[in-house]
Amino acid sequence: MTAHHIRFEVEDDGIGIVTIDRPEKRNAMTYAMLGEFIEQIRKAGEDERVRVLIVTGAGGAFCAGTDLADLATVPGESRGVRGGASERVVWWPITSCPKPVIGAIDGYAVGMGAEFTSQCDVRIATTRARFAWNFAHRGLVPDTGAGSWLLPRLIGPSQALRLLYSGGFLEASQAKEIGYVAELVAPEALMDAARAEARRYLSSSPFSLRHMKQLVWRGLERDVGEHMAQHVEALQACFKSEDHKEGVASFLERRPAKFVGR
Repeated sequence: MTAHHIRFEVEDDGIGIVTIDRPEKRNAMTYAMLGEFIEQIRKAGEDERVRVLIVTGAGGAFCAGTDLADLATVPGESRGVRGGASERVVWWPITSCPKPVIGAIDGYAVGMGAEFTSQCDVRIATTRARFAWNFAHRGLVPDTGAGSWLLPRLIGPSQALRLLYSGGFLEASQAKEIGYVAELVAPEALMDAARAEARRYLSSSPFSLRHMKQLVWRGLERDVGEHMAQHVEALQACFKSEDHKEGVASFLERRPAKFVGR
């Protein structure tokens, strides 16, 4: 039942696409779908063919959140508890993915759907995109923890708290204005815009991008001293990498680099 609701494909140029495909329910997540979504994001991160990943939804919606009918079948004390607090890949699968991840967002991104957009590295949305962290309307806090930790760091505590307290919609134009969304496009242009963004990263070293992503996301939780220790370690690894050697050689030889990700 879930296999066709979460689709993962890899295009010839190294762009991977994970699609939430349950348009009849605005891509609302069941628990089974969530498990499959986490698994497909993990597979994309490990797939050597994938250089950049796009996460999107089918049928004019990104994800309308948790399917409340499915939620009602799970005892209250067990709902939303997918693992221990330290199991980052379970709670934040998108930030845990070692590849750059672009969110291609059309229509509703509500609840868990909004949370997943916060986990993306870059967000491109359509003019009809609508974001809502409506957990207060259900007697909850943001269910992956992204709304209470990542969102304030993306748009500022006051802006984030206003959205969390009200549970109201952040419209596409507002999301672009406050910097939550990098680009707004017409619905029919969304995937072309997301692919164009992804192609901007394909000329970069996968080895560098992997370390950059980890330094940025993990750096948000470290003090400066700890961050710089990890920075020096990453920089030393880069200097020893095949990608660095190729990056220098391609510049001196005036040719495109052929990176191998090592």
